[in-house]
Amino acid sequence: MAAWEQPNIFKAFADTASRSPSKTATAFLGTVYSYTVLKNLAEGFAAALAAKGIGKGDRIILYIPNSIQFVVSWLGIQRLGGVVVPITPIYTPVDLEYIASDTEAKAIVCSDRNYGYVKQVAPHTGLRKAVVTNIADLLPWWKRAFGRIADKVPSGKVERAKSVSFLRDMISSSNPPAPDPQTGPEDVAEILYTGGTTKHPKGVPITHGLFLVSAFEQLGVRDPLFPKDRDVIVGGAPLFHILGQTCSLSTVVVGGGTLLLQPRVNLDAMLDSIHRLRATSLIGVPALYRMILEHDRVDQYDVSSLKYCFSAGDVLPVEVANRWTRRFKLNVYQGYGATETCGGVAMSPTDRPNPPLSMGMKTPSKEILIVTPDTVKPTAPGDPGELLVSSDRMVRSYLNKPDETEKAFVEIDGRLWYRTSDIVRQDEDGFLFFVDRTVDTIKHKGYRISASEIEAVLQEHPAVIESCVVGIPDKKVGERIKAFVVLKKDVKGITGYELIRWCRDKLVAYKIPQYIEFRDMLPKSKVGKLLRREIRSEEKKRLET
Repeated sequence: MAAWEQPNIFKAFADTASRSPSKTATAFLGTVYSYTVLKNLAEGFAAALAAKGIGKGDRIILYIPNSIQFVVSWLGIQRLGGVVVPITPIYTPVDLEYIASDTEAKAIVCSDRNYGYVKQVAPHTGLRKAVVTNIADLLPWWKRAFGRIADKVPSGKVERAKSVSFLRDMISSSNPPAPDPQTGPEDVAEILYTGGTTKHPKGVPITHGLFLVSAFEQLGVRDPLFPKDRDVIVGGAPLFHILGQTCSLSTVVVGGGTLLLQPRVNLDAMLDSIHRLRATSLIGVPALYRMILEHDRVDQYDVSSLKYCFSAGDVLPVEVANRWTRRFKLNVYQGYGATETCGGVAMSPTDRPNPPLSMGMKTPSKEILIVTPDTVKPTAPGDPGELLVSSDRMVRSYLNKPDETEKAFVEIDGRLWYRTSDIVRQDEDGFLFFVDRTVDTIKHKGYRISASEIEAVLQEHPAVIESCVVGIPDKKVGERIKAFVVLKKDVKGITGYELIRWCRDKLVAYKIPQYIEFRDMLPKSKVGKLLRREIRSEEKKRLET
């Protein structure tokens, strides 16, 4: 039985680990961890959680950056039969409280630098246990000591309390093995949060079976270039994001390759890892490829080991793709997916030429329809329309959001389809091309951001009566966020800087508007609906002049 055919994620990982026990599974800050070591760490963490009363089906938030601790915690929770809730470590207390309440999470794994936020929201949620870690916790003792002496290891204050445990202590404790949870393909493995058209992010339940199938076929795109177990992946995408999971983290679950981890994007460290560890794959969003091309020390590193460069999260500009090919004699392969589809709906094949701007061809596990958005009837071949996606193990609903579920999922001839809200076309060879979006989402640095969420925050300001937020096309980051604001008539002296500062206190960093424009009124329909499309059209004309 192949690893991806196992009934759950941890058994798939254990099967992979048994094939190459001494091989390097992950490398983090210069330290390598074999498959055996990684499995033992994950088993130890699961046993410690079980000893604290955490069990099958319990939701546990991961509030830490890319690290060996993330991988150990994620696998350990799978071993336990729990449900992982990975979130970005830059979330504010507002976001953290919402997600903790929405998932009814019982526990959280956080960095010591984020513990203050956890302590702040815990009394208002069901969080009863916090597992705290420092970025250097699982490094050798001499690296931890040197890092602290040289003041290279950031840390935060953590109180000693019954509700607080430390990840390093838990893993080294002697506990009986966690009971086998007997999780199967239809059990929920994790809940990922995605932006969209609502004020709050939406929870997307991913089952074990869906993750394993998606991960295996997205790794399999590289098969014409090298075997899966020889892949050394530089994960330039965060592991709390579906891109980082199915195209990077998946290698230790079903691929048998090696994952190189960084707590944050550092171009010199990333390029040095490629150079020293002979990485074969680079995974990232378009902005990462532009940053590398513009890095003034890129020529100091040998990146000739790379064979597969993958970009997703937004359309890769042709100019960036062409520059990359000229500079490194490598193609950047593109793909298209969503959290709701567990990543890849389309992937660029590596055994044939790909047309410019194509986002690839449909993956085997997915079925697609291209329809007119209003009637949900198929378009003529070659004509653009909204992309609908279906699969045997597909996500069927959002967590606790029946209204959003009804809008996003539709049944056609007895089969359920997810409405992506993206307009695409398909050529006669089966290649898909992105055309436009039908909903008011903004794509910034690979993130899908809800315009209405930012508008709601702006309208909470006592001086603001109305707001409209749109994405402004930008070659470097996809779209920049611009807010149009109407102030109350009796208010004077409010500046754009003050409103941005207001947003900074309530929104995660990548959702903060870069521009504020004040207006006397905003365009509306006859029934009073805000017409964002008109403002987007105005901004497009302004860019063209």
